[in-house]
Amino acid sequence: MSAVDITAVEKPPEPPRGWTKARITGHVLLALWSLLGLGLVWFLATSWNPELIQKYAPGYFSGIAITLKLVAISCVVGALLSIPLAYMRMSKNTILSAIAYAYVYFFRGTPLLAQTFLIYYGLGSFRPQLEMVGLWSFFREAFNCAVFAFALNTAAYQAEILRGAIESVPRGQWEGAASLGLHKLQTLRRIILPQALIVALRPYGNEVILMIKGSAIVAIITVYDLMGITRLTYSRTFDFQAYIWAAIFYLVMVEVLRHAIEWIEQRITRHLRR
Repeated sequence: MSAVDITAVEKPPEPPRGWTKARITGHVLLALWSLLGLGLVWFLATSWNPELIQKYAPGYFSGIAITLKLVAISCVVGALLSIPLAYMRMSKNTILSAIAYAYVYFFRGTPLLAQTFLIYYGLGSFRPQLEMVGLWSFFREAFNCAVFAFALNTAAYQAEILRGAIESVPRGQWEGAASLGLHKLQTLRRIILPQALIVALRPYGNEVILMIKGSAIVAIITVYDLMGITRLTYSRTFDFQAYIWAAIFYLVMVEVLRHAIEWIEQRITRHLRR
């Protein structure tokens, strides 16, 4: 290489040294969050009321149980519904694909609160018809209406997660399995789904976390979950720390779930890090 060529080569920019704007902003935000956390701890310590905690703590724990039950049932039912929905979305049949697309478009494009109201208040207008088919005993319970609404909502999101994960697996995996004589169901169960679930694990975890946080809206339809118990506690005590404790409990549930997902991901991807 000639001297002219050497001088023509541009040197890569040196990494920034010392304090940059991004680092300063990060430290400032960290300091603000630390001050906020210390202020919250100070408030709870100075306003600690043993009698209040002793009286309403059992209600909080029952509310947490209702929240977890609601989210667990909804996610399981939604996962079962998402399998045929994902198949329909990937189908070459225009009618099936259009039906699945319309379902996903509606439930992903409208608020979960509106969907819950449509089921809780809307189905009450069809009470005679529901009694004729024996479904009114189910839909007259607010908890059942919440489970139904949440399951339909999360099924739309889970169907898209599953579809995207399956389509992320290279086409060569299908062709290789076909060359070994495996039919499509065996290929899907033994080869495609194990790879797709690794891709879908974090989106699935994010969906469950969103369901936990979104479950607070069921308090509006008289379900005494964690937020429902919190509203009831505040209406009787007018103590602001009732909502602070609710926020802490939600944060704990989300963090436990997040760490569980990370642990599962590390376990199922050990072979990729060797």
